[in-house]
Amino acid sequence: MSFAEVQSPPPAEPALRGLAPSHDVSVSVPDHGDEVCRCHRVTKSRVLECIRDGCGTLKSIGARCQAGTGCGSCQGLLGDLITECRRGDAAERKQNKVELTKQEKDGLDILPDVYRYAETGDWTQISEDDAQRMKWYGLFLRKPTPGHFMLRIRATCGQMTARQWRVIADLSDRHGKGFCDLTTRQQVQMRWFTIGHVPEILEQLAEAGLDTFQTGMDNVRGVCGCPVGGLTPSELFDATPVARQFTEMLVGNKEFSNLPRKFNVTISGCLENCCHAETQDLALVPAVADIDGETRCGFNVLVGGKQGSGGYRPATDLDVFVLPEDAPEVCQQIAFIFRDHGSRETRTRARLAFLVEDRGAAWLRRELERRCGAPLRAAGADQRKKTHNDHVGIFRQKQPGLNYVGLLVPVGRISTDQMRGAADLAERYGDGSIRLTTGQNVIVAGVPDSKIGGLTEEPLLRELRYDPTPIMRGLVSCTGNDYCHLALIETKGWAIEVARQLEQRLGDEAAKVAPLTIRWSGCPAGCGLHQAATIGLQGCRMRQANGQIADAAHVYVNGASGPAARVGTELLNDVPCDALADALLPLVKHLPRK
Repeated sequence: MSFAEVQSPPPAEPALRGLAPSHDVSVSVPDHGDEVCRCHRVTKSRVLECIRDGCGTLKSIGARCQAGTGCGSCQGLLGDLITECRRGDAAERKQNKVELTKQEKDGLDILPDVYRYAETGDWTQISEDDAQRMKWYGLFLRKPTPGHFMLRIRATCGQMTARQWRVIADLSDRHGKGFCDLTTRQQVQMRWFTIGHVPEILEQLAEAGLDTFQTGMDNVRGVCGCPVGGLTPSELFDATPVARQFTEMLVGNKEFSNLPRKFNVTISGCLENCCHAETQDLALVPAVADIDGETRCGFNVLVGGKQGSGGYRPATDLDVFVLPEDAPEVCQQIAFIFRDHGSRETRTRARLAFLVEDRGAAWLRRELERRCGAPLRAAGADQRKKTHNDHVGIFRQKQPGLNYVGLLVPVGRISTDQMRGAADLAERYGDGSIRLTTGQNVIVAGVPDSKIGGLTEEPLLRELRYDPTPIMRGLVSCTGNDYCHLALIETKGWAIEVARQLEQRLGDEAAKVAPLTIRWSGCPAGCGLHQAATIGLQGCRMRQANGQIADAAHVYVNGASGPAARVGTELLNDVPCDALADALLPLVKHLPRK
C-alpha cells in the first residue's frame, strides 16, 4: 500500500464550499419553484431549505430530500447551489485573513503540497497560508523553533496501544529530541523534526493505525473522554463507542473542516469529572431520564465552554437529554450550527461561547431541534458526583481480579525511554493498552491482582509515580515559550521547580495536603486550564526593582470544572517565579477547597 493510500483522509462527499460554480445558477434555475431534480420532483426552494438546515454535501441533501439520487444528471447543479448558498452567506460578513485562506484551499487538500515541500527540504519556501493549512494535518511550524515542526497525534479518549506508543517513541528518537508532550486533550505531541522527515513520519504513524487529521486550526479537535471507559466501576456506562462514532463522522470529512474556530468536544460516562467538561465547546455528561416509564441512561448536553479568547467561560446546560444511539448525530448538528452561524469576522469572537452569548441557549436549542427534525427531551438528572478523579494511583476495574494503574508524568513531558518503558509494562503486566488522561498522565490497564506487587517495584515507577504528593499529582502545564510563540514564559520548568520547592518546604506534611490542582498557562489563552484550578498560574513578564525583566505569574484561586464549575479569582499579580513557592505555600496549606 502506498503512502498516499494509507495517509490520505477517508473519502467523503465534498462540501464544495468556496469552489467556483461550473455554470450560472441564476440562469440555469431562475425560479425557486422550478424543479432541480426531475426524477424526484424536488424544487430549488426545497434544496435551498435543506442546505440552510445544514446539508452541505450531495449525500446529505439526497438523504434529506432525495435530490440527486436518481439519474444523477442534477448533481452538478446541486453542487452549484451549495456553493452559491455558502458564498452568499459569507458575502454578508466581513471575513478575517484565515477565512480567506480557507476559501482559497481547504486544509484537507494540503497533503500534495506537504509532499512537494518535503521533496525540496527547504522550509523557507513554505508560504504563510500553507503553513496554516498544514495544521489540518496536525503539522505546526513553530516560530520559536525555525525550520522545525510539532506534530499532534489524535487519540480518541486517550486510548492507544503499546505498539503505537513505541512507534511514536522511535520516530521521536530518530527525528526529534528524545521526548514527547502529553496534552490536556489526551493527545501526543512530537517535536523538532523537519519538513523532509514528514512523509516517513506520517506513513509510519498510519501503518500503526494512528492519524493526525484535523488536530489543529478550525476543526473538531481530538474528542476527549474517560480514559478508563469500560473499566472503571465509577461510570454510568462506557461512552467510548459514542466518542469513536463521532470521530469517524468528522475525520477527513470536509463538512467539518471549515469551522469558524476550533471546536473542543468531551463525551464521557464517568461519574467523577475526569474530563473538565465545562471548559468544552460541547460536552456530553452522564445523566438518566424517564422515558415512557423506563429509566434510561444517556447524556445531558453542555455547550459554549472555553478557556481562551477572553478567559474561562463555564459551559451552559442546553436542557437536552440524548440517548447514546442518538448522540453522534446531535454532536454533528451542533457542530454544523457553529459552522453555519458562528462569527467569521474577528477570531477572538469566533467561538461557540460567543454564539451562545449573542443568540442565547434557547435559540441554539430551537435550532438544534429544527435540524434534528424531532422534539428534544428535556435534560435528565445529572449523575456526576462532586468528586474529581484524575485516575492516578491503583484502582479496581469492573472486571474481577483486574486493576488499572495511573502513573504521573510531571507536566506531561515524557522521554522516549520512559515511553518504551511504559509500553513494556503495559504488555508485561497489563492488557497492552496505553491510556492518556486530561491531566497529562499515563494509565496501564488490565493488571491482575497477582502482578500488582511486581509492577509497583519496577524502577520506572520511581520516575512515573503512582503515589505522588498532592502537590505534584495535580500539576499541569502548557507548552511554554520554548515551543509556543504565544507563551510569555517557560512554564514546564518553572512548574516542576516551584512544586519541588513546595514539597521541600512542607517536608513530611506534603503527603497530607488536601487534594488540589496547580495549573500553569503561559499566556491568557489558558491551554493549561489555569482558571479552572485550585491554584492557577498565568505567565507574564515583569520589571523588577533593579530594572531587569523577569518571568512572573498572576495567581488565581478556587477555579473548578464539574457540576459546581466556577472561574478562578485573581488573587495576586506579577509574582516573580523565583518567589512563587513562598507566595503559594500558605495557599497550599490553608486555602479552603470549595
